[in-house]
Amino acid sequence: MARAVNPSAEEALGKPIVVLNKSGGAGAISTAFVNAAPADGYTFLYGAENPQLHGVMGVSDIDYSDMYPINILGRGVAVIAVAAESKYQTLSELLDDIKANPGQVKMGSTGPGGLPSTIGALVSNATDFDVTAIPFGGEGPGLTAMLGGEVDFMPSGISAAAEQIKAGKMRALAVVNPEPVDTLPDVPAITDTLPEMAKFLPWGPFYGVFVRADVPDDVKAKLTEVFATAATDKTFLDLMANRGNVVMNMGGQEAVDFLAKWQQVTVWALQDTGAAKVSPEELGISRP
Repeated sequence: MARAVNPSAEEALGKPIVVLNKSGGAGAISTAFVNAAPADGYTFLYGAENPQLHGVMGVSDIDYSDMYPINILGRGVAVIAVAAESKYQTLSELLDDIKANPGQVKMGSTGPGGLPSTIGALVSNATDFDVTAIPFGGEGPGLTAMLGGEVDFMPSGISAAAEQIKAGKMRALAVVNPEPVDTLPDVPAITDTLPEMAKFLPWGPFYGVFVRADVPDDVKAKLTEVFATAATDKTFLDLMANRGNVVMNMGGQEAVDFLAKWQQVTVWALQDTGAAKVSPEELGISRP
């Protein structure tokens, strides 16, 4: 356990927030843990996008439609990263090697439905992308393994990789975005190499705070107020900017609609590339 990194939220709540890291299953373990906790608002989830893909990936039957979004704090931009000493100098070189050696290039992953596997599915819709995915317990452990030579590359959120890139320990071959981003202005957009990716973009991970759907309305309202205020804190805004994230600070029906649309677009992209294990149609998710 560790103290939370958002002191303004703690101040507004009038009590400390303790973070219990329940990693694994691309977020399935932490989501199930919170969903099984008492519906009193004392246990909430700092979660990313992964649960929205768990159904089609056959990981879990719980997604954010089973929970209440207190606040969608922000969204990120992903990069395709390699270690600084990697032989791959450009994305084209990496993709050429993957095409020439199917199944031989190793990609760091966080499991089915995680950001790396989803980006892999999107890329495979644009070019040959037969890689061997090696799962790790999160982006951090995966990137560390990449630095140790256990995998050849890894798609990752900028927030997880930016410091290592800036320190010269990693290189970003591309940002998964239709144009470069301020955080890494010299890194080319993935569409420079794969124009076909444009139809999926902008796309990226998101981060938010969630509780069980049956938490009392007054508790939801209090938490919503707290995190809406916390999302305007200068320390938080600076952190998001430094890590290349876009602040959203979105709650209520707007957040519900955002989650539904993000899921709809992404799961059908997975279905169309053959990566989905369960058809979105079977789960009642219509094609966008």
